[in-house]
Amino acid sequence: MRRATRTLAPGSWNLETAVDQVVLRQIDRHRRRLRLTGERGTDFLLDLPRTTLLREGEGLLLEDGGIILVRAAPEPLIEISGPPGELLRAAWHIGNRHLPAEMRGDCIRLRADHVIADMLAGLGLNPRLLDAPFNPEPGAYAALVGHSHGHEHEHGHEHGHSHEHGHSHEHGHSHEHGHSHEHGHGDEHGHGT
Repeated sequence: MRRATRTLAPGSWNLETAVDQVVLRQIDRHRRRLRLTGERGTDFLLDLPRTTLLREGEGLLLEDGGIILVRAAPEPLIEISGPPGELLRAAWHIGNRHLPAEMRGDCIRLRADHVIADMLAGLGLNPRLLDAPFNPEPGAYAALVGHSHGHEHEHGHEHGHSHEHGHSHEHGHSHEHGHSHEHGHGDEHGHGT
């Protein structure tokens, strides 16, 4: 079976030279090893050295020199827009929940989730549903260590535990979990009142 062992950055190669393309949702583009079939029938194994978020327009370099184009498939999203101050406040709440987000300058896109849509509406924003390709930020540490933080929770932290996710947050930023997130935990130790 043919293998793709390297990626080519968008803009660093000629898209017209692609022998095939794969169209994948964001969650299916965050991979290290996966068997794929291109739209023209090219069967190959994605076999990268580390888990990578494949971006729209990237090339997957096959061992025989062929290139497979990566396309982002449309998927259900929430989009919010508004004055910069409101978007900044929304971005803080989104980041506090570790949600993958695509920052587009004048708007923010997230995976469609009714709980998050309700939270954003409660902040005074008007989330709208759309189907579009999703290209979230890769994370501050992705370029440094080749991963994107490794824990997309996809929930609103509406639970009463002490944020022990089986991994350490000791990697150079202030992400202290000994405080109350002020969103339903009860007292500062996670006990309900």
